[in-house]
Amino acid sequence: MTIRAHFTPVTQPPLAEQDRHVLATVTFGGTSGLTRGEQGHPDLALPMAVTGGDAFREVWTVTGRPRWTVREDHAYAHNGRHLFVAGLIPEQGVYTPPVRALYEKAFALVDHLDYSHIFRMWNFVGDIVGTNAEGMEVYQDFVQGRAQAFHTFMGDSTAQLPAATGIGTQGRGIAFCLLATKRGAPRHIENSRQTAAYHYPDQYGPTSPSFARATLLDDTLYVSGTASILGHETVHHGDVRRQTRETLANIAHLVSRENLAAQGIEDAGHDLKDLRMIKVYVRHEDDVPAVRAVCEETLGLGVEVKYLNVAVCRDDLLVEIEGIVPARGWDL
Repeated sequence: MTIRAHFTPVTQPPLAEQDRHVLATVTFGGTSGLTRGEQGHPDLALPMAVTGGDAFREVWTVTGRPRWTVREDHAYAHNGRHLFVAGLIPEQGVYTPPVRALYEKAFALVDHLDYSHIFRMWNFVGDIVGTNAEGMEVYQDFVQGRAQAFHTFMGDSTAQLPAATGIGTQGRGIAFCLLATKRGAPRHIENSRQTAAYHYPDQYGPTSPSFARATLLDDTLYVSGTASILGHETVHHGDVRRQTRETLANIAHLVSRENLAAQGIEDAGHDLKDLRMIKVYVRHEDDVPAVRAVCEETLGLGVEVKYLNVAVCRDDLLVEIEGIVPARGWDL
């Protein structure tokens, strides 16, 4: 019943493995949209073209045939165990109200369909470090609306905040997708090298980000978008190689036996070599070769990594990395 994912070129149909079905797909290319894929499943398209490579799809598969619904501003798919929800907000002068409204709609759907545990989210924010019509940074405008929606969903508690990525796109507007489960007990994990994002000080904006550094579910570890941050501060300003190494060091510690044991997760621990489904977001196109070199040196040449040329949520961050440490038997 485990949910799985794999990458495919957009030129190939998103076929699932034997005895599995496509739940939903996310297409990383040159356009934005929320449509039905070839099999009727939701497909969220994002303008995040890969530098030096072809566009690709992230294909989420499940056992048990899903039911799919695609509407104008949101879509969802579920199979009795897992739920995928995606949403799309066109460009706005101010994002807080529409972000709150659409995220509350998504969270209400999670409740209505009784998929009580959100374990992974992705937030795609166009012009992420630009300013809105009122002079607020677009990312902070988004963060404010999302926090209000989470407050409606779970009150002041941070215990249920899932692993998440908040990253720029090459377009405008905001898109998101989330994964939730009906059964299972997600464990949301912090990193002792970093301040919990929901405890960031006011210097980063009036509202702190709403996410955990990772989530563990069914022996699979979902690693949030991670950057060159120690405590709450950006380190290695202007040096993309050192920022990439620090980012990988943060992930290495996050998934380590030491960090997991400190949070009550015993008999677990991983190395960077266990990471799969890796996406690397690079602010400047010219930095991609340097980032690739550091990743290949650290992760090895045999690991599939997708590189995308988009802005990160702070203007002094040059790279962000996410991935999954799959459960044994999850053949990626």
